[in-house]
Amino acid sequence: MSQPRDTLTPDALAMIDAIDRYGSFAAAARALGQVPSALSYRVRQLEESLDVLLFDRSSRQAKLTPAGHALLFEARRILQDLDAVSSRIRRIATGWESHLTIAVDTLICPAALMDLCARFDALAPPTQLRFRQETLHGTFNALLTGQAELAIGVSGESGDLSRVAHQALGSVEFVFAVAPHHPLAQAPQPLSDTLVKSHRAVAVADSAPLGLDVTVGLLPGQQVLTVSSMADKIQAQVRGLGVGFLPLPRIQQELARGQLVVCPTQRPRRLVQLFCAWPSELATTRGQALSWWLQQLQHDRTREALLGHSQLDSAS
Repeated sequence: MSQPRDTLTPDALAMIDAIDRYGSFAAAARALGQVPSALSYRVRQLEESLDVLLFDRSSRQAKLTPAGHALLFEARRILQDLDAVSSRIRRIATGWESHLTIAVDTLICPAALMDLCARFDALAPPTQLRFRQETLHGTFNALLTGQAELAIGVSGESGDLSRVAHQALGSVEFVFAVAPHHPLAQAPQPLSDTLVKSHRAVAVADSAPLGLDVTVGLLPGQQVLTVSSMADKIQAQVRGLGVGFLPLPRIQQELARGQLVVCPTQRPRRLVQLFCAWPSELATTRGQALSWWLQQLQHDRTREALLGHSQLDSAS
């Protein structure tokens, strides 16, 4: 009975790679723990199965033909991919999720979030991270609808937190701020609702689906410029395009540069309580990636940095 011919198996691809790297059939055979005749036989079987000549046998050295070079290029790419897949599967088998989606409210400091992402990457985990930027009810809704496994920056006013596992993140103070060249900057203070209402406000749109859309801090009948993120709202107010309440930690630089000024109003300053939340069913069965993020969120310095109160330490 004839022996089965070599096809493009991982072993066959590794054999071609070894012959090229070691420069001869004999050297490659020694490296692979085979006798040269057996290696030569396998190469001929592979060539017959492909119906191409892979090696030029006119010299003592193993020289690849153009077809051999093409196969070698693809072989090395495939072997690298297989090695990456094997490594990934082994890591996932140890409890790492294949991916983790995190809904992040627009109130969260982007720099601190990316610092955390860099720390996570330093672990070389197999988990792929996906971030969703959300606002208002949208942050909580992404969690409830299964579009995220973790939500950072959920407001206590967004919904019933008893429906999910959660922990306090901290509070953010909102102040009424305008550009120094805006008419309200020179108006009598504290600003009345009637006076504020006569000027256009800037509001961040709720990212929740249609029907849950809300805005915060607006007066009935007030004209509104709607933007998609807190960063856009800050920039709009710096340019005098509108007015409104802004998170105090996020506008420290603008205040220091004189790009914004805080104006007392008849309405008190707002203090918003924020939380991080995750599905209750993951409370005891969560993977290592989610566990790592929740562990980081237990640290005071991490929470303060995410809320813009401080910078995250560079140490991991």
